[in-house]
Amino acid sequence: MEELRAWRRAQRSAIVAARAGIEGGERRRASAAIEAHLAELFADRHDGIVAAYWPIHGEFDVLPFIERLRAQGVTPALPVVMAKDEPLEFRAWHAGEPLVRGVYGIAYPTAGPAVRPDALIVPLLGFDEAGSRLGHGAGFYDRTLAVLQPKPLVVGAGFECGRLATIHPQPHDVPMDAIVTEAGVFRSAR
Repeated sequence: MEELRAWRRAQRSAIVAARAGIEGGERRRASAAIEAHLAELFADRHDGIVAAYWPIHGEFDVLPFIERLRAQGVTPALPVVMAKDEPLEFRAWHAGEPLVRGVYGIAYPTAGPAVRPDALIVPLLGFDEAGSRLGHGAGFYDRTLAVLQPKPLVVGAGFECGRLATIHPQPHDVPMDAIVTEAGVFRSAR
């Protein structure tokens, strides 16, 4: 097990470095392609709640896409870390509303009741063709996805440089329904 943890730490570091190496024009092109693929995937969504994430460490910036969804009639939400080893809570959010920095410096809405998303767009650090996601290692999304009922649509969004042959998924790893990168939309092979 320690060997797997070490492998995952090494993969995380390599992918963060690869993402940091995506420069200006290439990053804009890749981000525009990811947003276009997300728009295609969510084209028929005109209501409900879609939770996304506040981008950190060079993640794909999903916030402009969230504004597109709002224009379609969707209510966007952001995650809130309530406590270590607990599932995330989601709160509705509109651009311009007050945010505070929480765990890992991630911004979240300070007010409003918890909402249950119909769909989640989650950040991908690494991923594989089975739809398994390698995150930053805190397990917040896995714990959250394990308890959300009914299960929402779960879409991972990230750059192609995070693609791995396998993440060596563990029993707690919850696969995505779809993965979106600059190369397209991929349904999990599970």
